[in-house]
Amino acid sequence: MSVIRFASWGRVSTEDRQDPESSRAWQRARAISLIEPHGGQIVAEFFDIDKSRSIPPQRRPEASKLLTALADPARGFDAVVVGEPQRAFYGNQFGNTFPLFAHYRVPLWVPEVGGPIDPDNEAHDLIMSVFGGVSKGERNRIRVRVRTAMATQAQIEGRYLGGRPPYGYRLIEAGPHPNPAKAADGKRLHALAIDEAAAAMVRRIFAEFLSGAGLYAIAEHLTRDGIPCPSAHDPGRNKHRCGVAWSKYAIRAILTNPRYTGRQVWNRQRKDEVLIDVHDVALGHMTKMRWNEADKWIYSDEPAHPPIIDDDTFAKAQELLTARRGSPPEHKPHRSRHDYILRGLLYCGVCGRRMQGHWANAAPYYRCRFPAEYALANRVDHPLNVTLRQDAVLGPLDNWLAGKFEPRHLPATIDELAAAATIPERAQPAAEDNTEASIADCDHRLAEYRAALDAGADPASVAKWITETEAERARLRALARPATPRPSMTRQEIESTANALADLLAVIRDADPHDKAEIYTRLGLKLTYQPADLTVRTEVDMMSAAQHWLFERVRGGT
Repeated sequence: MSVIRFASWGRVSTEDRQDPESSRAWQRARAISLIEPHGGQIVAEFFDIDKSRSIPPQRRPEASKLLTALADPARGFDAVVVGEPQRAFYGNQFGNTFPLFAHYRVPLWVPEVGGPIDPDNEAHDLIMSVFGGVSKGERNRIRVRVRTAMATQAQIEGRYLGGRPPYGYRLIEAGPHPNPAKAADGKRLHALAIDEAAAAMVRRIFAEFLSGAGLYAIAEHLTRDGIPCPSAHDPGRNKHRCGVAWSKYAIRAILTNPRYTGRQVWNRQRKDEVLIDVHDVALGHMTKMRWNEADKWIYSDEPAHPPIIDDDTFAKAQELLTARRGSPPEHKPHRSRHDYILRGLLYCGVCGRRMQGHWANAAPYYRCRFPAEYALANRVDHPLNVTLRQDAVLGPLDNWLAGKFEPRHLPATIDELAAAATIPERAQPAAEDNTEASIADCDHRLAEYRAALDAGADPASVAKWITETEAERARLRALARPATPRPSMTRQEIESTANALADLLAVIRDADPHDKAEIYTRLGLKLTYQPADLTVRTEVDMMSAAQHWLFERVRGGT
C-alpha cells in the first residue's frame, strides 16, 4: 500500500478557553485515526491559534498558508485532513472554500464522511453545510450564555469583569476565583480600590465643571498644574496614548462615567460584526466597538466599590452636559467611501500621534490637530494643524519601495536589512540602586499596617495607608522590571522575505487602492511626517512582512 501524504488542518479560538496544545493533540489524533487505515501519514500541519471560527479561512494565517499551498505542485502533500469540521468551517465558509480543493484536485478528508469529500456527492455537500450551521449556532449560543452570565455577575454580584480600571481607581485582589477550575489554576477575583491621588483629581474635575468651567478649560488647568493625565498616570495600561497633556475627551469620559458613584456598570459598549466589503461577503466580518444607549447599561444592585463622588453630584453633571450639548446636529451621510490608503500608517513627527484621514478639495489628506484636542499649558510647540496630502506621498513611496526591491538593488537592500537586524539594542537605563530596598521597605510597611489593622486600628486610616503603599510598590516594581530584549531575524530569513516581496512591489504603482493599502499594512509600514522640513521617514517591519506574506513563524525584528 502506497503512503498518502496528508496535511492536517485545525484551529483553536483562545488560549483562555482551551489549551492550544491539548486541542491540537485531540484534533490530530482524530485525523490520524481516519487516515491510518488507508495508508495515510501526516507530513505537514496548519494550525491557527487564537483565531475565531467566524474569520474566513482566507484571513487566518495558517489556513491562508494552506490555501496558497494548494496551487503549488511542489507543496509536499497529496491531501488534507480536518479532524473537526466545526473548527475549520463556520456558516457558509465550506461553500466558499471547498471549490479551491476541487479545482486543484487536492482531496479534503473529514471523519464525518469517512474519507475524502466527493464534490459531486450531494449528501457530502449537505453534511458539510449542516456542520457549518452547527458551528455558527454553537458560537452564537456560547456568546448568549457568556453575555447573560456577565450581565448577572455585574448586576447581582457587582463583579469587576475586566478592562482597564477607570482613572481614580486601581485593581486589588478580592479572593480566589469562584469557579473551582479557574481557582485551581491560580486565577483570582479583582476589585476596584481608590487611588487617592487620582481620585482627588476626579473630584476636582466634577467640582470645576459644576462651578461653570468648560471641558477644555479644565484640561488647561490640570495640565498647567502639572497633574499627569490618565495615560501618564498609568502608562502601563495606556501604551497607545501619548500622555503629553490632558485632553477634553478625557475630561468628558470622566464626567460621564457612572462607575465613580460606586456602582459596577457593564454593557456600555458592544462588539458589532460588520461586513468588510458589502460587495464581497466572502471576506467575512470585522469587529467594531460601538456605544450602547444608556438604557441598555447594566448597573449593580448595590455599591460594588468605594465611591469617589455621590449620586447627586454625578446627576447634576449629566444635566449640565445635556444642557450644554443642545440639540445634536443633523447627520449627513457620506456620498461615497474615500480611499485613505495610508490609514493607520502615517504618524505626526511633532507629537508622535497617528494622523487622521481628512477629505478636502476633493482629495484625501491626513492631519494632526493636537492643539484642538489637548491642553496647551504644557507649552508643547505644535502647529495648529499638521496636514499632508496623500498623493504627495504615494508616488515617492512606491518608487522607493520598488527601487529598493528591484533585482539590481535587492542584494544591497538585503545587506542593509541584515546590518540593521544586528545593531545592538541601546543599553537600558539601570534602575536606581535602592529600588529593591525601597520595595522591601514597602513590604515591611504593609506588614506593619496589616498588623495594626488586626490590633484594632481605624480601618479607614489603615486602608488609605495600604492603598498609598501598594501604589508606590507597584511603581517601583515597574521600574525594576527588566526590559524585554528585541528578537532579530537571521540573514537567511531576511533574504527569503525580501525575495518574496520583490515581485509584489514591482507592480505596486498600478495596484488597486484597496490592494495597495493591504500591501502597505502587511509590510508593517510606518511613515513619520516631519512638517518642519517636509520629509517623511519610512520604516518597514520585516517580521510583519514575513508573517503575512511568507506565513512563516519567525523570530523576526524590524
